[in-house]
Amino acid sequence: MSLLNVITLAIIQGLAELLPVSSSAHVIVAEKLMGLDPASPPMTLLLVSLHTGTMFAVIAYFWRRWQDRYFKSAEAFKKSIGLLVLATILTGIVGETCVKIIEKTFLRNQPHAQIEDLFSHLELIAPALAAAGILILVAGIMEKRNRGRDSGETKETNIWPAAVIGIVQGLSLPFRGFSRSGATISTAMLAGVAKSEAETFSFALAVILTPVVVGREAMRLIQAERITDTAHLASAVFPSLLGAAFAFIAGLLALKWLTRWLESGRWYLFGIYCLIASAAVTALYRIGY
Repeated sequence: MSLLNVITLAIIQGLAELLPVSSSAHVIVAEKLMGLDPASPPMTLLLVSLHTGTMFAVIAYFWRRWQDRYFKSAEAFKKSIGLLVLATILTGIVGETCVKIIEKTFLRNQPHAQIEDLFSHLELIAPALAAAGILILVAGIMEKRNRGRDSGETKETNIWPAAVIGIVQGLSLPFRGFSRSGATISTAMLAGVAKSEAETFSFALAVILTPVVVGREAMRLIQAERITDTAHLASAVFPSLLGAAFAFIAGLLALKWLTRWLESGRWYLFGIYCLIASAAVTALYRIGY
């Protein structure tokens, strides 16, 4: 894999990760068009390393907002931590359950099969994109229909929305194409959470989740490649670090775009894009990718 490929994938990831259009789907399609294997351990490590770059973009972008909302008092901090922990635990339970069910059913005849083996299957990515698109579209339409009601009222995240958001986020783990940010923000909006709060809470969850995913893929790479040589490990990791840096820059640009469209009532347009992307992925699958 050339450095040009890494940089291209990083830019795609950085832009798409923080928009509700499924960065994983976009990166996987780009990898297939480049002739790369998205299911291989080095490529899945690259993908989650790109997520690391965008995670730091999220921290840089939202830090002041988190300070104002989550760190303004001891009570606010305790409440926010409790809700984030609740959502994360439910994400882990739902995500791991889905992974085990898929591995024990659809992959039961494949020795040492893992959920990552399905990441290159465009026929699975297309319906996941469509599902995310429909959810985003419904949330956007409902938001436009309800605009003007409860004006000036800030609806904060509480236990019920946090639990539902965590469950929906869990579904995004095994299904590439089901946008994590799109699903969680849309779910929060449908639960009555204010748009700005939905965005803030969703990306706080992403910062918690990303290190766990990166650690899982690093261990998968080490086990699959049986890396024992430090130089070999460094050569495997270097492209991921370079990609993370470019993803960081692209991610900051994407976040400004996301916030502007979310606050201006154009959230539903991301849903339309996901449906179009689903059709495009289906077409690519049918012609042999």
